[in-house]
Amino acid sequence: MFQITHLKGYGARCRLVNLLSIFVLVLVLGFSARAEPTYKVLALGDSLTAGYGMAQPDAFPRQLEAYLRAQGHDIEVVNGGVSGDTSSGGRARLDWLVDGSVDLVIIELGANDGLRGIEPSVTRENLDWILQRLKDKKVGILLTGMMAPPNLGADYGAEFKALYGDLALKHNVMFDAFFLEGVAAAPALNQDDGIHPNAQGVAVIVKRLAPKVMQLFGQKKPAP
Repeated sequence: MFQITHLKGYGARCRLVNLLSIFVLVLVLGFSARAEPTYKVLALGDSLTAGYGMAQPDAFPRQLEAYLRAQGHDIEVVNGGVSGDTSSGGRARLDWLVDGSVDLVIIELGANDGLRGIEPSVTRENLDWILQRLKDKKVGILLTGMMAPPNLGADYGAEFKALYGDLALKHNVMFDAFFLEGVAAAPALNQDDGIHPNAQGVAVIVKRLAPKVMQLFGQKKPAP
């Protein structure tokens, strides 16, 4: 009788342990599901995105993520910036970076095209391809424009500047005319090279672009 009673008690304890294990597992899985960001943003760009010359927490993707989370948005911003990259480089990397988990891509490309004097038609073709590819993938898009250095001439500068607005209209995507608006040529907002923004300059860019990102976020956010 003692052995039977002991086994029955042992079985009850096993069932209790199993129930507790299942309960803990459900809690862990539930927490993981809540902790996972519901909206993933890829910042595709060059050194202006990568955070050249500054600590990563000060770079554009990290500052944008922190700003949006402070507004209560569950968002992850991935740094897809490569210093020195051109529109051709961004095009080559696109499919590798944009998997099924990406909801929105911020395109910041072309600064190095302008610095190198690459024909605007080449930049246009690359960005046109990138935009169409993202549309095919049904990914939200924020296209940011760039301006060419003045030493390349007025005609080059005008053609270069115009291509961004033209492509935004063609593809009907969210557009910001100049990524460095309010920052370029402001010594206090740039590093010593006068080209790359410092942490304060990045904060200005983030504050200007964040409402557009939030607008796109609202369009794609899943229903509760």
